[in-house]
Amino acid sequence: MRQDERVLYGVSHRIVPPVLKAVWRPHVIGLEHVPRTGPLILASNHQSFVDSIVIPAVTPRPVSFLAKSDYFDGHGLKGRLMKEWFEAFGALPVDRNDSKAALASLDTALSVLAEGGAFGIYPEGTRSRDGRLYRGRTGVAQLALTSGAPIVPVGLRDTEKLQPVGSNRPRMVRVTVTFADPIDVRGQYDGVPPGKARREITDRVMAEIQRMTGQEPAGVYNDRAPEA
Repeated sequence: MRQDERVLYGVSHRIVPPVLKAVWRPHVIGLEHVPRTGPLILASNHQSFVDSIVIPAVTPRPVSFLAKSDYFDGHGLKGRLMKEWFEAFGALPVDRNDSKAALASLDTALSVLAEGGAFGIYPEGTRSRDGRLYRGRTGVAQLALTSGAPIVPVGLRDTEKLQPVGSNRPRMVRVTVTFADPIDVRGQYDGVPPGKARREITDRVMAEIQRMTGQEPAGVYNDRAPEA
């Protein structure tokens, strides 16, 4: 995160969380499990566009998420305001139309972690539109194994009601954000084949998310593209 982005994030983080807490009164559980310093991966279920706003708003440190580059490329006043809004919440642009976007996303995440930052990721890959919890993709495990950063599973409940798919306005809904104990993979998978290690770690993360949210496991990957 650049210095100007840190300043913008700091300002927004002093203003937005109190407003959200006063209006929507999010119920936050397990905040003591979030390390205040050092590289950190926050791995969450994904139900709504606002998930990437809710998590940074209740987390006591800056959190970076990936966001479509389209959000940063708009023109005029609306485009500039949207760009500043996403930057204020620590969003990092990624071009999903680029065939190398997945690799670039991994490099971006690793750079955040290398600087001692917190990076938010949705192992499902895209939003669940039927409420089920889809199988996690192993990028979250790759990040942990490469960087040595602990993973804190995050369970979001009712954010799909706060701003349903296709809705432009948030609703008056109280959401719940639960943080689980960190999963530290350092030294635990020495000698384990890389593919097996990534799968086991990812399944551990998804099992924790399912425990916190009570979502029905889909048992398959979510390959459906979210609506704009």
